[in-house]
Amino acid sequence: MKNQEELKLKKLKKVEMEFFSRHDPELLSVLRKSVVGIAGAGGLGSNAAVSLARAGVGKLIIADMDRVYPSNLNRQYYFLEQIGQLKVEALLENLKKINPFSQYEIHPVRVTAKNLRELFSEAEIMVEAFDLASEKSMLINTWLGLFPDRPIIAASGISGFGKNNKLRTRRLGKLYLCGDEESEPGEKISPMAPRVGIVANMQANLVLELLYKKSPKI
Repeated sequence: MKNQEELKLKKLKKVEMEFFSRHDPELLSVLRKSVVGIAGAGGLGSNAAVSLARAGVGKLIIADMDRVYPSNLNRQYYFLEQIGQLKVEALLENLKKINPFSQYEIHPVRVTAKNLRELFSEAEIMVEAFDLASEKSMLINTWLGLFPDRPIIAASGISGFGKNNKLRTRRLGKLYLCGDEESEPGEKISPMAPRVGIVANMQANLVLELLYKKSPKI
């Protein structure tokens, strides 16, 4: 039994080395020590989490109280058999299937101004991935009040399709906004997988850039 466990660990270690073999060593060493928070596990949060896991971020802290519905599957990183599950639990399953070598901390709760510090005190950077403007505003204002030196990357304007040239990133101090800052969901304008995925990956890509920039270089 002991020999089987040793062989299993040896095989897993080899897979881990191969998993990260195409990553830049200097960037990877930064990412493996990093902790990133994601508030919301819907279209933005689930897709950003997958990209950050693939990149090798050492620990992701994810909070969301919602469950997976059939209408989520058109743009969120879930599958038919996960309908009805808590999003954070379903996302944890998916992340472990992709990259079991990072740490994942999930919280099936609503993020509020009262519990934000408790949930995300370890996070060096926050990814805002809420749907409602009121929740976005609460998270941004509370985060910057609690952690004025830590960046928060929010999304604004992701609905519809096309208009790639409208998508951009704008910086306001420690707040970064990704999206077109214009399009809002409506009767004929809904969030769709391509644009949601692009903005989620803009957020994830910026996380990597900011983590690398703030790390001490040897």
